Amino acid sequence: MDEATFLVAAEATMQQLEAAIEMAAEAADVDVDIDLQAGGVLQLTFEDDSQIIINRHAVAREIWVAARSGGFHFRPEGNQWRGTRDGQDLWSMLTTLISQQVGTTLKLIR
Repeated sequence: MDEATFLVAAEATMQQLEAAIEMAAEAADVDVDIDLQAGGVLQLTFEDDSQIIINRHAVAREIWVAARSGGFHFRPEGNQWRGTRDGQDLWSMLTTLISQQVGTTLKLIR
């Protein structure tokens, strides 16, 4: 995948994630500040001031996630982003990570 194609795919994914996280937080009545920043960085800040940072890394052609429980890298495979270590889907991993940080189960819907 060339850089231009990666950037388009990553930007679309970031926008979808922003909308899905906002809807899931609202449905669960959980306070999450969501900030989509320039350069492809999605910053989630929770009530306890903990954060999850999701960003695109153009050089590696990956989406990176930094959470309380660690760092994760995802590469595009078909229509999904798969973890480089375990092959887990980005959406299901974020569902788990966000749910852990807010203390209740959230469901991210694509």
